Amino acid sequence: MKYKLALITLCIITAFNCKSKETVTLQTDFNFDWNFKLEDTVAGIHDTEWKKIKLPHDWSVTNKFDSIKGEGATAYLLGGIGYYKKDFYTQLNSNQVAYILFDGVYNNATISLNNKELGFHPYGYSPFYYDVTSALNENGNKNTINVKVDRTRYADSRWYTGSGIYRNVKFITKNKLHIPIWGSFITTPTVTNKLATVSIQTTINNKFNSSKTAILSTTIYDTNNVVVNTNTKNITVAKNTTLKDLATIKVTDPKLWDIDSPTLYTAITTITQDNEVIDTQKTKFGIRSIKFDANTGFYLNGKNRKIKGVCLHHDAGLVGAAVPKGVWRRRLQTLKNIGCNAIRISHNPASNEFLDLCDEMGFLVQDEFFDEWDNPKDKRKNMNEKSVDYITRGYAEHFQEWAEIDLKNTVLSHRNHPSIFQWSIGNEIEWTYPRNANATGFFNNIDWSGNYFWSLPPNNISTIKEKLKTLPKAKYDIGETAKKLAKWTKELDTTRYVIANCILPSSSYESGYADALDIIGFSYRRVIYDYGHKNYPNLPLMGTENLGQWHEWKAVMERPFISGTFLWTGIDYMGESNKGWPKKGTSSGLLDVAGFKKPSYHMFNALWNTEPNIYITSQTLDKSIYKLDANGNPVEKQDGKWKTALWQWHNVNEHWNYNNNTVTVVEVYSNCTEVELFLNNKSLGVKKLSNFEDHIYKWAVPYKKGTLKAVGLKDGKKVESTITTTTKPTTIKLTTDQKKLTADGYNVAHIIAQLVDKNGNPIKTENQIINFSVSGNATVLGVDNGSITNTQNFKSNKIKTSKGRALLIVQSLQNKTTPINITANSASLKSNQITITLEPKKN
Repeated sequence: MKYKLALITLCIITAFNCKSKETVTLQTDFNFDWNFKLEDTVAGIHDTEWKKIKLPHDWSVTNKFDSIKGEGATAYLLGGIGYYKKDFYTQLNSNQVAYILFDGVYNNATISLNNKELGFHPYGYSPFYYDVTSALNENGNKNTINVKVDRTRYADSRWYTGSGIYRNVKFITKNKLHIPIWGSFITTPTVTNKLATVSIQTTINNKFNSSKTAILSTTIYDTNNVVVNTNTKNITVAKNTTLKDLATIKVTDPKLWDIDSPTLYTAITTITQDNEVIDTQKTKFGIRSIKFDANTGFYLNGKNRKIKGVCLHHDAGLVGAAVPKGVWRRRLQTLKNIGCNAIRISHNPASNEFLDLCDEMGFLVQDEFFDEWDNPKDKRKNMNEKSVDYITRGYAEHFQEWAEIDLKNTVLSHRNHPSIFQWSIGNEIEWTYPRNANATGFFNNIDWSGNYFWSLPPNNISTIKEKLKTLPKAKYDIGETAKKLAKWTKELDTTRYVIANCILPSSSYESGYADALDIIGFSYRRVIYDYGHKNYPNLPLMGTENLGQWHEWKAVMERPFISGTFLWTGIDYMGESNKGWPKKGTSSGLLDVAGFKKPSYHMFNALWNTEPNIYITSQTLDKSIYKLDANGNPVEKQDGKWKTALWQWHNVNEHWNYNNNTVTVVEVYSNCTEVELFLNNKSLGVKKLSNFEDHIYKWAVPYKKGTLKAVGLKDGKKVESTITTTTKPTTIKLTTDQKKLTADGYNVAHIIAQLVDKNGNPIKTENQIINFSVSGNATVLGVDNGSITNTQNFKSNKIKTSKGRALLIVQSLQNKTTPINITANSASLKSNQITITLEPKKN
């Protein structure tokens, strides 16, 4: 019986063409054939004509950067009011219901169907859905859905948010006896290498006016679609009620979901009546165990692991907030290649599509709920609000009414993702409750003159406690709100740890905030790791927002009780550039906004990657952070400065082009125990990593044209890196990460244009304006050069290179397979041709 049911279920999931008396569960991609128009109340734009678009869609990123009317907090890109509509038809029978599911709309969205308002949703990051059955017109008649997005508060965040329906939308048809949206919850309460217990909680809704009996069956499949095990039972659901069922399935010799081998199983749950499958739920999940220990750190599947994490905002440069899956895949793989194993989604819930990728690729994820709670933040200055300004009004205005709904929607939607191991209830919230900042003694204290980043709390614990008792209380209490958020989270999921990113942990320990947490996260407070562990030994702690510098990772490696870190940031992001024009974003990432590697990326390759690696950079002595000592060796101009380096990596070049005999400092980032440097095959000496406290090999080298080569040795293996003097550019070299795309309207290819000399060496010291020519069935998503000061409109075929390179992203068109041909030229140069073939989408 179980195999017959499994076969029926598999047929439904893979083809939807099994014959039955009524339509079974359908989940329709609802992203195509929308229409859009914009009313920009700042720029005075009012579209009179509807434009045909495909979702996900971010209208702000298509605008021009505006240094006058725009705000640096949100990347100088404006908002407005966007109107979306879509016409569609349905064929529901009397036994069916229908839903529309939005994974994210930014923001203040009002949704209507056939002129009936379905609801209002203010938060831009939480998923939501509506039962639209009663609002649908009769079969065969046109339905029209309208979505109004009010983004007139275009500086309502401290980073670039995007505007519009920027995540996926689905239209879902179900039998009235069905598993509702987010109605399946799979956990793995016991896990060993020999046996795992899989717990499946299924919710069943009966919207009939009579009691219904059925067979509820769940079958687990492995990665090869082979049946692992099945649980089947009879159920009875009373009329117009909901039943929750709990099933347990054993899996022998499970393949565990892990960072290095992210194995995913599939559970297919069916409701069957009279041998007909009337509803199906397909859920991917992973079998894994997680544990945090206050003394020894983090364990994944019983193995002690350091969390090598990065923080990410949700934009991806030229595509804005409407990020195709392939764009994220390229970026995440680049981070994975250096040993990064965790992502903190800052400071908002992720999209389900992003989480799918993290499941597939083996990233641990901290999913964060909110950046604002009871009180607003100053979008331009980061701390508590200092002025009342319409355009900066954000989520705090909705928090009291909507926080529970948005938090619970997020947990319900995301909790089957094995990648998620932490729920973060808030980011640097303490700023918005002034007495918490004042209690620490760091601020408003005339007797203290230290540096917040590198100093212990000026006030001792007893003083902090006393001040928290005596300082005036505001309307809302941070500890009470934290406990409320943690309670809501654990009502739905107790299998993950609740954490928060605390910027003032010395007061958070005493304010009740830390009492709500399973782990406390430190934001830029690595100097008090020992303070926290000594004084509050029972609460695990880790770095949740830290500088991309060696001193941060060194502090983690030296302390077994610190589980790991999340660097700020993995990738440069748009926004948080207050009055910084033409700087449109924040350049603290290991990758730039185009996803190109930066010097700090190579440094963390040396710190996080166990395979031997090596990379060369250089800089003239006068522009470097070094001077020469009495022996002619580079040393810091300010001794020990590396110990307090902040967000920006120091100024280095990735080329070997200088004036003859200019004294340069050559830096080598490597995990090799020793490195030998050569200039034009002449050895400049062997140096050992143990002699460099800052983990950077350094040589003073008078410049001579030719080739620098660094050869490293680790565990008997040799690796090398070279940089070569380049001549004038002779051509544009095009490369692509994809030579084939599926014609589904989603697949993307990244095309990199690089100026090269006659020997094929990449030129990084000269830039030219490049024109891309694209033919065939493709949409040009845009161009960028990776520079944080590039303020050209992304939606173009023309771009000036930065460091001699530029990026073009193209996307396939749905059901069109004419090959895509791409070339590029400048005023004096031409490129090779890239051809990308398109393959029909498989049903």
